[in-house]
Amino acid sequence: MDANRFRTHTLQDPRILQILAAALDAVEPQKIVHDFLLDRKLPDHKRLFLLGIGKAAEPMTLSAADVLTHFTDALIITKYASDRTHDRLTIMEAGHPIPDSHSLAAGQAALKFVSRLNEDDLLICLISGGGSALVTAPRDGTSLEDIQSATLSLLASGAMINEINLRRRQLDRIKGGGLARATKAQVVSLILSDVIGNSLETIASGLTVDPSLGMRVQNFVVGDIHIAAQAALEQAKRSGFDAEILSLDIQGEAREVGKQLAEKLREERGKKQHPFCLIAGGETTVTIRGTGKGGRNQELALAAIDELSGVENILLVALATDGDDGPTDASGAVVNGETHQHAERLGMTASAYLSRNDAYPYFQQLNDLIKSGYSGTNVNDLIFLFGL
Repeated sequence: MDANRFRTHTLQDPRILQILAAALDAVEPQKIVHDFLLDRKLPDHKRLFLLGIGKAAEPMTLSAADVLTHFTDALIITKYASDRTHDRLTIMEAGHPIPDSHSLAAGQAALKFVSRLNEDDLLICLISGGGSALVTAPRDGTSLEDIQSATLSLLASGAMINEINLRRRQLDRIKGGGLARATKAQVVSLILSDVIGNSLETIASGLTVDPSLGMRVQNFVVGDIHIAAQAALEQAKRSGFDAEILSLDIQGEAREVGKQLAEKLREERGKKQHPFCLIAGGETTVTIRGTGKGGRNQELALAAIDELSGVENILLVALATDGDDGPTDASGAVVNGETHQHAERLGMTASAYLSRNDAYPYFQQLNDLIKSGYSGTNVNDLIFLFGL
């Protein structure tokens, strides 16, 4: 990935830009899938089918198609489809994070796709985060509107992803192993995890996860936040930073986590040798209190501003690895010790914007939104604390 895609008004240091790029390069879906399939002996089969579902479905499935050139047919369901056309592959776009009519059509298409397979066929599923919204097949007595309402309510309440996807599994027959139960074929799922702890039943709501199916279904996590964080750590050390990983299972309200990490950065600034890089990851939540615009990483950064006001030679960077933080075109935001004063000169206070969940316009006016664009991958969020 071009490191300059992470550049903002405050974030200019090429060493830091390279650290961010290294993290995302390490979980680049095409390479991960390519390497896995080259090293893995697949079950014997007569015909081979590819089904990709999730934000990273297109690059994952294209990589599988490059390795397994004898595949019979392929279907990709994703949020972002490229403008390219692909022979022998059908691509569908659907709604996220709220399922829409396209998600309903995609769910029907996926079930139809797998239901025609036989016992001697092999289905390779390429699954990544976002799959829960991108495909839906409501259970009897449940409507698309019911699922939309439940999802909206849970997201607004600050519910964690495991809670949201538990409810989705209850309402939707394609989830909780429903996709695997709909086919007679052997199933091998390659999963890119965006869930803390890599809970298989939570990632994309466990489309192929059903222990009762035994060895007919094999699920493999091929990439996660640990790989991204380790790559960032190694790049930071190569660049001369005293680097360490703090935690990769951070959860809780984004605004509270932002304050805690800001306090940690202040503390470590006086203890550690400079330059240093502290790496954290996880998935925070936002309880909607206002009508503003933003995402959890932007809100986390916004909550850190007052705590870091006036602190010299520090930087906090929070970003979504898929390039998509909430319903915005930003992946995250950047804060340093001068952000508070810079904003005040523009008539802005962090607390006022935080009170209405309005991080995006705050950082937009400062030119400190990270607009790296769609990355093609999707693991947990990353937060970096730098002492310079």
